[in-house]
Amino acid sequence: MQREIRIATRGSKLAVYQAERVKEQIEQNFPGIKTTIKIIHTRGDKVLDISLSKIGDKGLFTKELEHALIRDHADIAVHSLKDLPTEISPGLTIGGVLERGEIRDALISARVLSFKDISPELRIATSSLRRRAQLMLQVPGINVTDIRGNVDTRIRKMKEGECDAIVMAAVGLQRLGLEEYIRELLDTDVMIPAVGQGAIAMQIRRNDKYIEEITEKINHKPTLISTHAERIFLRRLEGGCQIPIGCYTTVRNNTITLTGFVSDIDGNHAIKLSVTGPLNDADQLAKELAEDFIKEGAGKIIAKIRQIANA
Repeated sequence: MQREIRIATRGSKLAVYQAERVKEQIEQNFPGIKTTIKIIHTRGDKVLDISLSKIGDKGLFTKELEHALIRDHADIAVHSLKDLPTEISPGLTIGGVLERGEIRDALISARVLSFKDISPELRIATSSLRRRAQLMLQVPGINVTDIRGNVDTRIRKMKEGECDAIVMAAVGLQRLGLEEYIRELLDTDVMIPAVGQGAIAMQIRRNDKYIEEITEKINHKPTLISTHAERIFLRRLEGGCQIPIGCYTTVRNNTITLTGFVSDIDGNHAIKLSVTGPLNDADQLAKELAEDFIKEGAGKIIAKIRQIANA
């Protein structure tokens, strides 16, 4: 028996766009099924005057959506996968992901034409400690400032003079038709992306077989394999928005390469390692990469950051 499918999402333009893509995929693959989108405001949407790293990193943009699933107020919660903690609430699971978009970060500016033009006297804004650490690693003495808000808000703040440039995920601008603001896509040699960046996740209840069949149908398996491996790496290192940590994957001819990054806040002590092997061994390779990081001292870096953050 068909039933109406309720899709929960945050209220930003980008979040609604992503929910609309899930809605579109369901309706294309299951003609006749009715879908509705339900807007839910998260803590991360409400608290805009504090940096992300100081608020805490457990479900900042996802917890309220998970509660909607648990209470049966929604059937699918749509997330930017990079926002979804690796420890998911009991009774819930990732039902699938849509095909991944651009994974790289982008330089946004009206004044700075390329990354090589960045100098210490310019103010470069980001909401991410991962980006901050890599900026400071690439440009010693760089002036990095915090910025919050959705994509439109950040661009407005830049235009009003709060900063000279912004570094943010390119995919958000691309999905909103704001590519004109992208001055440069930052190569992964310069800026390693966040885990899951560019992927749209569909979270569901574990015991809902009806919804599970639907999300499995529209799931993009290559994206799921890659992002699942990245999340295994992140979970083993117990990373989150308080930690400058990133990981991305590349797949060629059934071979997968995972590259990770861990750093202290200021980019003074950074570790970057890669591992390559058969695509079928992606999860095991992710575990091995995490262990390599621990051997190189990543655990000590992360423990020190958490100690300072909790002081």
